[in-house]
Amino acid sequence: MENQENNPMINEADVAQYLQSNPLFFSNHAGILATMYLPNPHGSGTVSLAERQQVAQRDKIRQIERKYNELLQFGIDNEEKSNKVHKLTLSLLVATHLAEVIDTLNTSLKNDFDISNTKIILWTEPKRTEDANHAAFDEVDDISKAWAEGLIEPYCGAFPNENLAGMMKNNEAKSYAITLLEIGTPVGMLILASNDENRFYPDMGTLFVKRIGELFSAALSQHLA
Repeated sequence: MENQENNPMINEADVAQYLQSNPLFFSNHAGILATMYLPNPHGSGTVSLAERQQVAQRDKIRQIERKYNELLQFGIDNEEKSNKVHKLTLSLLVATHLAEVIDTLNTSLKNDFDISNTKIILWTEPKRTEDANHAAFDEVDDISKAWAEGLIEPYCGAFPNENLAGMMKNNEAKSYAITLLEIGTPVGMLILASNDENRFYPDMGTLFVKRIGELFSAALSQHLA
């Protein structure tokens, strides 16, 4: 093939098309491969075509290994969370009174899930009149209640409501997860607060937050009117 500089009629697209149309070209001209050098993708200078292919292959292997390690860690993290949710489920099953159910959840969230602060807000009457004085039945404003009842999925991010923020006592949290508590109809909300601003963020997965809310709602069902 004539050098492109000496034949301006030939361009890179023509060369690429020719090589694609003639897959045996390098088999018939093997000596050319030995003299071809390409820019080194990891530094200055040049490398042979064979070395460049090896570098590209090693890069691909490293990418696959990195992705595999990410998926492996993701699986390990999910298994740990599943075990913690299972432990919480067993504890909620043996709780006999409303206060015990709430204490069980709060203890698990703090010790097992490393949640800095929690708030449970209920707006349905308890079955036992003596439970009505529990802090979970503190009055909630209509705006916050309507906002919570409009949640389709758990909310994650900065605190969405100043009125709710006022209900979080001695709170220095920087990120929150909020899930609606439902027993057929909405009965309250669960607020998880973290001092880590990156713990709860808008685009994070909320499967485990939602499951904890569902488990807690089921445990509450025996104690709410």
